[in-house]
Amino acid sequence: MNIFAEFFLVMLKVLWAFVMAGMKWLIRPKEKSVAGQVCVITGAGSGLGRLFAKEFARRRAVLVLWDINSQGNEETAEMVRQIYRELDSPVAKDGPVSGVEEVPPFQPQVYTYVCDVGKRESVYSIADRVRQEVGDIDVLINNAGVVSGHHLLECPDELIERTMMVNCHAHFWTTKAFLPKMLEMNHGHIVTVASSLGLFSTAGVEDYCASKFGAIGFHESLSHELKASEKDGIKMTLVCPYLVDTGMFRGCRIRKEIEPFLPPLKPEFCVKQAMRAILTDQPMICTPRIVYMVNFMKSILPFEAIVCMYRFLGADKCMYPFLAQRKQAMNNNEAKNGI
Repeated sequence: MNIFAEFFLVMLKVLWAFVMAGMKWLIRPKEKSVAGQVCVITGAGSGLGRLFAKEFARRRAVLVLWDINSQGNEETAEMVRQIYRELDSPVAKDGPVSGVEEVPPFQPQVYTYVCDVGKRESVYSIADRVRQEVGDIDVLINNAGVVSGHHLLECPDELIERTMMVNCHAHFWTTKAFLPKMLEMNHGHIVTVASSLGLFSTAGVEDYCASKFGAIGFHESLSHELKASEKDGIKMTLVCPYLVDTGMFRGCRIRKEIEPFLPPLKPEFCVKQAMRAILTDQPMICTPRIVYMVNFMKSILPFEAIVCMYRFLGADKCMYPFLAQRKQAMNNNEAKNGI
């Protein structure tokens, strides 16, 4: 095809993509069903992972929960079982309809595995067990994450490596474990729970920002690879929330006059927004929407202009109170251990 004609066709497709995106703002897409589908959630023992598990349980998905904390993981599993029981109770009370015995609905189950996603041997071993004991998976939620809580020059190398392994490298291991079957079936959904700090950074959390930038780069490259392979049945969703009030960054503060307009996100709200994106096959979700604008401005503004904006918002040193609290807590623990 003549290159000019092809370029004109590409422009039409780009305009059509804008139209379709605008239509989704006006007409909410129908959410797909995940009932009976097998969903693996890493970091399911607390925080966003636990909330994702509860949301998928309400939609009758089969849950496979991974966490390094066995107790927290089992607590999440019990919450999921309670949701399953609540979903089943109305059916049991209604009884036969019009004298016809109803076929019992599918009974979803929950499975728990202790897994250190930062160690690829652990990931591959547990993935093999999941395939043997549960079956092939349909949805992979890469959610597990850690933060060291140290300035770069005060952070032990081991903690930097740990942050990179859990927040970034683990996505490689889990995807390599489960993607082959998805490719064979041309069916599946991979969700990357990243952060706004993977789109634009701040001072004091270099290892965390680097790990989230890496996770986003991995996600975007894999998305392009699936498109290039014409595997349109495998969906990808990138989740980039602003600061979430899970306690992970307790003490983080922006300018007090600005804070009422940009408070930490409620975890429940964050997960509900993410679920809506996942169930409508939305490629990316930033919460709140201002994150889209900040990311765009970062791409077009000079660096010094960005620094000025950071200082005005109090975002340049927003992590310093968190780092100070973490350092104080560590000093207190060391003092107790020395007694």
